[in-house]
Amino acid sequence: MTHVRGRVWRAGKPQEDFEFSAISDYLVEKDTLVWADIYDPDHEALKELAKELGLNDWAVEDAVADAERTKATVYKTHTFFTVYAVTSVDDVDDEDTQSRLTTHRISGFVLPQGLITVRLSPEFDIDSVSTRFDELGGQQYGVGSLVHGLLDVVVDGHFVAVQCLDDAIESIEDDLFADSNPKAGLQRKTFRLRKDLVELRRIVLPMREVVNAIQHRRLDAKTAPELDPLYADLNTVMKKLTSWAAIIAVPTAITGFYGQNVNYPGVQTFGGFVTSSTIILLLVAVLYISFKRRDWL
Repeated sequence: MTHVRGRVWRAGKPQEDFEFSAISDYLVEKDTLVWADIYDPDHEALKELAKELGLNDWAVEDAVADAERTKATVYKTHTFFTVYAVTSVDDVDDEDTQSRLTTHRISGFVLPQGLITVRLSPEFDIDSVSTRFDELGGQQYGVGSLVHGLLDVVVDGHFVAVQCLDDAIESIEDDLFADSNPKAGLQRKTFRLRKDLVELRRIVLPMREVVNAIQHRRLDAKTAPELDPLYADLNTVMKKLTSWAAIIAVPTAITGFYGQNVNYPGVQTFGGFVTSSTIILLLVAVLYISFKRRDWL
């Protein structure tokens, strides 16, 4: 393994004796909880570890595959999941096609007494996950508390990304309807923002199924029912995040038409401004009311 780190808790108390070679021993010790994080794993070494721990072969292959979708799969002895953390960039040059979002894939194997995370990206701040474990506490509740801490960090990043894209949309709207501001680069900005929104939706939408699978089919559900409200709250957060991601996509779609270099009806006219603004407000209102009735907002 290129990089390995981890932590051990006994009776809910952090210990200082983590050794990667001793993972199998930790997993059978009474009142012991272990977290091992593996970055850029050697394929053969990971397969050997999987064989030792009884991990599903297909899940191991998914953990190191070049591309993998957000998902969770429950096996007899463990649960495998893949999620994407997102970091956002605010200071993007208007003339650049650089994305505002950077994604980091994290796969995890949830065992009765341990969590093994596998990462291919060095840029994800794994220290923030370890810090979140300490902030949330609750290691006495078992491995479910570790999974919740990891997902909590990931979802926080999703919220920041939504806010970043929302701010970018407001900037495009200001450029579009400002009399003294030329529209140079508007198409480029709109196209880039649309791609970011599509990418974010692709990451966020399946997260509800991931949270549901982990919440309802946790191996420690009977021994740690105290975690159920935390997962229920996380699921509610995902519904809200999905709703806002859908709502902020509307202005981008509408303003995109009015940013084209063609003689589109209403371009550079007050009537076009009124029409586009009205469409945006109506569609946003319909989505907001619809999500509100479903208690998603």
